[in-house]
Amino acid sequence: MSAVPFELSAPELGSWRAGNTGVEGVWHFDSGVPGPRVMVSALVHGNELCGAWTVLGLLQAGVRPVRGALTLAWCNLAAFDRFDPRQHDASRFVDEDMNRQWMPERIADGCTRERRRVAALRPFVEAADWLLDLHSMHEPGPALALVGLQPRNLALARQMRAPAHVVVDAGHQDGVRMRDFGRFGAADAQHPETRSLLIECGFHGDPASVVVARDQCVRFLDLAGTLPRDAAEPLLPGWRQPDAQQQWALHVTGPVVARSERFRFIGDFAGLPLVPVAGTVIGDNEGELVHTPYDDCVLVMPTARQARAGVTVVRFARRERLAPA
Repeated sequence: MSAVPFELSAPELGSWRAGNTGVEGVWHFDSGVPGPRVMVSALVHGNELCGAWTVLGLLQAGVRPVRGALTLAWCNLAAFDRFDPRQHDASRFVDEDMNRQWMPERIADGCTRERRRVAALRPFVEAADWLLDLHSMHEPGPALALVGLQPRNLALARQMRAPAHVVVDAGHQDGVRMRDFGRFGAADAQHPETRSLLIECGFHGDPASVVVARDQCVRFLDLAGTLPRDAAEPLLPGWRQPDAQQQWALHVTGPVVARSERFRFIGDFAGLPLVPVAGTVIGDNEGELVHTPYDDCVLVMPTARQARAGVTVVRFARRERLAPA
């Protein structure tokens, strides 16, 4: 896949970076009125600027929860500090991918900067009832809401009415994501009070990814009751975008995991391609050809930019039309 121009600039966080919790980059506001404890997280990867801009916009607008509590967090500031648009992949993390470290044994180990930062963020994530984790992608493509396997999160994505594509998936083989940590990864019967969405807002360097992140944020805060629509619109004009005309659930059936950094795709599979014929060759994994397993197979987030042993380079999915909530 060819290089894509990086047009989005990094925000200057300035004095906002300090936070108000004693943990750098973390802000917390409590309404004093009963309601969900909501967290909006950004910069889990240091090159995912759309979330950084969105959290900054919420702070600059003076957003406060109408009920419940609101936590805002810039997560991997050490990686963000290394950001260079000419080498944006290099600032994804410092030592290891932060969004694979949400496991008690890895957090306790503390052997990398990402694990130590996760330990500092852990109390805020564990205290939250609703989590919106804002991300962006290595390659251009339509926005995705990743809901895990819990029906409550798929139902929430339908209530959001955007984005158009909702990924139903079990996560990654190489570690646990924030959105699946603790109560967020539990079955509906165990923790029905929680909701967690991970939003892939588009290509890292596309200014349109900020538009998606802001839209998802106001929808999420509205449904949580943290900031109802009538309260949000004067503070955040233009953030809400039109609803998706149609939503699709993409049920992930399995990943393709690279054997080494030499994994390559055979053909152009940019975006969110639907491959009509089973058995179509899409890649070469250290000499083993990779084929689509069934007809009308969707390739979810295909990219070899971070390919190395154990890293997922694409996921196969079946598509289902969703009825409006």
